[in-house]
Amino acid sequence: MALYQALDLAKKKGFDLVEVAPTAVPPVCRLLDYGKFKYEQAKKEREMRKTQKISVVREIRLRPKIGDHDFEAKTRSVQKLLHDGDKVKITIMFRGRELNHANLGWKLLERMMEALKGTVAIEKQPMMEGSRMFMILAPLQVQVQQVKPAASQVKTSITQPEKATNSKPAKVKEDKVEKLKESANA
Repeated sequence: MALYQALDLAKKKGFDLVEVAPTAVPPVCRLLDYGKFKYEQAKKEREMRKTQKISVVREIRLRPKIGDHDFEAKTRSVQKLLHDGDKVKITIMFRGRELNHANLGWKLLERMMEALKGTVAIEKQPMMEGSRMFMILAPLQVQVQQVKPAASQVKTSITQPEKATNSKPAKVKEDKVEKLKESANA
């Protein structure tokens, strides 16, 4: 249909002529109420934002010489943050001579992981950055959801090569190799 005919038709029906696929030959257009279309798109985006959970990284700071009760209180606050669905960055701050005993920080982080065992996944392994040692923890449920798609990708990539090895061209190739060996020996 010619452009002027499409514009006349759109004007008669009270719609707008919207180009859907400009690169197609011939270009594809639709008759629709563009204002209503934009409104519905904005409404969908607002709904998506309402249901979307924004993951926040919260920080808990510790010192190497923390008392047992204080450590337990910090552990409870980490559990609460993880239960709320936030990621937690556990930072151990060293001062002065404490830097020479970074192994105390490692032991403290291991103790924290032992206390949170089964409810948390390590997103970033403990590492030293300047005078601070930190690691990032994530709730276990979030990690499981991210692993499932990766597992399905691995499964499909494993099945595809097996099909390729069982095909007839591989046998033909083996036969050619054997013929070449025989001709080389002769």
